[in-house]
Amino acid sequence: MTEPATSPSARHTELLEAAYHYALEHGIADISLRPLAAAIGSSPRVLIFLFGNKDGLVRALLARARSDELALLNQLGRNGGRARIGLSAAVEQVWEWLADEAHRPLLRLWTEAYARSLVEPGGVWTGFAESTVNDWLAVLAQYQPPNEQRSKVGIARRTLALAILRGALLDLLATGDGHRTGAAVKYQVVLLDH
Repeated sequence: MTEPATSPSARHTELLEAAYHYALEHGIADISLRPLAAAIGSSPRVLIFLFGNKDGLVRALLARARSDELALLNQLGRNGGRARIGLSAAVEQVWEWLADEAHRPLLRLWTEAYARSLVEPGGVWTGFAESTVNDWLAVLAQYQPPNEQRSKVGIARRTLALAILRGALLDLLATGDGHRTGAAVKYQVVLLDH
């Protein structure tokens, strides 16, 4: 008989949220328990008790970041994006969200975890990059006409759309130049429709 899943304690949730906000500001790759614990009003022992070890905490932080990413993706559909069916409409909506300065901490954290997943594919980072690619491709597919969603051309078009968004995002994070990167995205959106 399997035991029922237990929900996290209030303290677990509180410390995870505090650690997540700390990670948004300071990054996640070289996170150290002692400074993190001091910053969020806890101790390394409590964090180890709640998360098992540092890797467990990092996994929890990655899951928390992914939940924010998935919330964004779900929000796109509720904001009327699917009413304007089309890949170009989806790219425009996603870019508006990505270009908003308020989202930079999350996007830097996402970029850091994505890159770490590529260069350290084992352990705590396993599968993070691939999961996010699949999440985004699935959402972009919802904006394509049903007959295009499973076609080779449809898959290629949404892969191109994702590459445009990801490339422009990396450039935006590196330079802060929203005008240039935004113009490039708009130019590519026009090409997506042809």
